[in-house]
Amino acid sequence: MELSSRQQKILAAVVEHYIATGEPAGSKMLCDSLDFTVSPATVRNEMSELAERGLLLQPHTSAGRIPSQKGYRVYVDRLMKRRPLSPEERRTIDSMLLSNAYDPQKLLDGVSRLLAGMTRFAAVSTLPGGQGVTIRAVQFVQTSRRTAMVVLITSSGMLKTRVFRCDFDITPDILRVFFRTVNEKLVGRTVEEITPAFVQSLAVSLGEMAILMSSALMAVLDAAQESMEADVCLSGQMNLLFCPEFEGSGARRVIDFLSREEELTRLVLQPGGTRVLIGRETRRSELSDSSVVACRYAISGRDAGAIAVIGPTRMDYGKMVTSIEYLADTVGRMLTELLDQQG
Repeated sequence: MELSSRQQKILAAVVEHYIATGEPAGSKMLCDSLDFTVSPATVRNEMSELAERGLLLQPHTSAGRIPSQKGYRVYVDRLMKRRPLSPEERRTIDSMLLSNAYDPQKLLDGVSRLLAGMTRFAAVSTLPGGQGVTIRAVQFVQTSRRTAMVVLITSSGMLKTRVFRCDFDITPDILRVFFRTVNEKLVGRTVEEITPAFVQSLAVSLGEMAILMSSALMAVLDAAQESMEADVCLSGQMNLLFCPEFEGSGARRVIDFLSREEELTRLVLQPGGTRVLIGRETRRSELSDSSVVACRYAISGRDAGAIAVIGPTRMDYGKMVTSIEYLADTVGRMLTELLDQQG
């Protein structure tokens, strides 16, 4: 869609005024805010043209104009100015995340809570799932005379634990046997390979030792299957109830969608870098008046999980994009460093 330079500036001014105030933009106000001299009549004519192209809406007969979803799309793609985080904002984010950098689950949960607090919208982060992820190591930690804990460490930096019980006293020598046997058989395999059939065949190959290791192998299986799932950390859902843009039951429809983890995960884990989905672009009826800003983060150079914010279409896209991209870069760096330490 071709727009003149004047139309682009007017569209950007309408969007930014509406984002900042929630009020329609009138021609006189725009004349005062534009960086060139133009009459109110000319601005009204240009806004009428933009409305005919589907980029602006007029909520009431005598009111000014507000952006349509199509108008937001043109703004985000072509006119938006990113608003960088200040050094102080970056330091605050780093310090708040650093305390949980030792644990991926706590780190991503902290990211969601931090982002929800920053934006006053709903925020979600996903932990890396198991597709293509390999087993780096399996540790055994004794917890009592006859119980021990399996700690499964994956190539994505995730740790999954399971406690198992034996019918005999566990000694350090027995744990060393467990460690050597399991690591020889499992390290380097993908978590998808660790199926009940695989564990059964492994038990057969161990002969009499399988009786000794049966409970440990089942704990490893449970930990591997859990690591297949991309866990979701969700925060700030109640913020949506206070967004004036969600009239009636609009906020509750969005909250209901957010409760469906599988659908939410598919939405935010779409391939690509930073994505801004506006209203109907989400292809979810519950999000028809919402926007989703999502960014993938990488661990050791490979796409892992995602960080996203969900709110009304009237959001500060310029600040939202830079905030989420900085969080994604920070999380990816912290998880990569954690993975290197575990290695």
